[in-house]
Amino acid sequence: MATVKLTNVKKIYDNKVVAVHDFNLDIADKEFIVFVGPSGCGKSTTLRMIAGLEDISEGEVKIDGVVVNDLQPKDRGVAMVFQNYALYPHLTVYENMAFSLRLQKVPNDEIYKRVTAAAETLGIMEYLLRKPRALSGGQRQRVAIGRAMVRDSKVFLMDEPLSNLDAKLRNQMRAEIILLRKKIDTTFIYVTHDQTEAMTLGDRIVIMKDGYIQQVGSPTEVFDEPDNLFVAEFIGAPKMNVFPCKLIKSAEGYFVRPFDAIIPVEGSKGERLENYGIKPQEVILGVRPEHITLAEEGATNAFPVTIEVNEMMGSELHLHCVTEDETRLIVRIPTLDLTEEMRASMVYGAKMWLTFQGKVMQFFDAETKHNLLKPDTYDPGTLA
Repeated sequence: MATVKLTNVKKIYDNKVVAVHDFNLDIADKEFIVFVGPSGCGKSTTLRMIAGLEDISEGEVKIDGVVVNDLQPKDRGVAMVFQNYALYPHLTVYENMAFSLRLQKVPNDEIYKRVTAAAETLGIMEYLLRKPRALSGGQRQRVAIGRAMVRDSKVFLMDEPLSNLDAKLRNQMRAEIILLRKKIDTTFIYVTHDQTEAMTLGDRIVIMKDGYIQQVGSPTEVFDEPDNLFVAEFIGAPKMNVFPCKLIKSAEGYFVRPFDAIIPVEGSKGERLENYGIKPQEVILGVRPEHITLAEEGATNAFPVTIEVNEMMGSELHLHCVTEDETRLIVRIPTLDLTEEMRASMVYGAKMWLTFQGKVMQFFDAETKHNLLKPDTYDPGTLA
């Protein structure tokens, strides 16, 4: 078993600067949890408190039901992989991986068994006699992961382990971490500022801002049902389009009028607005770039835009557009949906008409920025 429980954990520096506020989270055995958020949100500080590298100002951390607040890092049953690898440059790969075991006075034959087993799993057997300077960034990261693996720890802690790698290698290592998780089958707590890593790796994602948890949920939950505007804009690439809009109710139901278009709120979204008794009001409307589609000129549910930037991404176009009232939107259009003539026409200054369906919209309170379709959730910190 390798459960982790954080109860009312807080980190205060110099008796005045609160880096982490009242952090509460239960992590199940063998779960892969990702802490994600912008720089300075408190995610790495929280990880370091679990590891024992930062003192806990208030609250309690339990690993397998044991309070570890006062235990040394080596006694907590955790292994940590750092952003900068932290390898000893004068030692071989084998000795780097064996270092912590030698400190524990593990017999040499057991050290050999553990190191070679980890190296085999990570595909670095041929590098065991090399020094770190003779390795690529991806190979060094495998060594750092291997050094953590040999400790046979209950919990793996990973602090932005891929941030120093180029984009191609980052994608490769992300896939390898997914495979590694299946092989060693333990509890992972992973910190990143990259929402793509969070979405692809995590069983659940903990989204943080300014030291507060903003939402905890599966990748699907935080993408489809964000608790607040911050989560909605942070998760997804390109980020969600948001703009002020009037939510209106008539005998036929709810509808919105973005840029003078008339778009009914369809399906479960309309039913939930009705069930929650949401009144007509000014809202912040959210629509993801992939949910905006091309429309017929002059259609009642459509609005005109002017193209400012056309980014060709291979399988799709990212169109940066501006409406007549100078609201900027990003639209994702699969290239397979376009003829050659249509692609050629989508250039700077070109006009086109867009629309979106009511079932894909998100509605946020204009003042609190809270999701109107999730009245039972509460967003702390900046929205309190």
